[in-house]
Amino acid sequence: TRIEIPIDNPKFRQTYYGALNATDQKFHVQAYDAGNGENTVSYMKYVQSLYPTSKIWWVWDGAKYHLGENVKNYLKEVNCGLEPSDWKVECIRFAPNAPEQNPVENAWAIGKNFLRKMFAENKSFQEVKNRFFNFMADRVFNFEKVTWYYEAST
Repeated sequence: TRIEIPIDNPKFRQTYYGALNATDQKFHVQAYDAGNGENTVSYMKYVQSLYPTSKIWWVWDGAKYHLGENVKNYLKEVNCGLEPSDWKVECIRFAPNAPEQNPVENAWAIGKNFLRKMFAENKSFQEVKNRFFNFMADRVFNFEKVTWYYEAST
């Protein structure tokens, strides 16, 4: 008789949203269960709560949930009745398939490299998540690439 041993091999995932403030290069990160329109708007609201009196420019890639109905509806709501020059939140897209234009990709790479160096100290997925979040949250980066966007907009 053949003996079968069930093996449970769950795949653990964590989605992070992150934004880099172009003026002070502080990185703001939040964990979510998935990348989707609802979570994108939740993250946008979170960042807006950090800078309630500032105009926010989202410069991002072409992920479908960045361009979906949830985001469009949020932009209509937050910018309702305002002239485009007075909008509180504005979205600008990178060229398609151009991660080299995105300074946030550099931040993610630094965070991933940090985790690789700390591999032996992470005993569980929860430790990996905690270590990554604590390393990335409110970290200040100094990416020259940010000036491509910030100096042009000021």
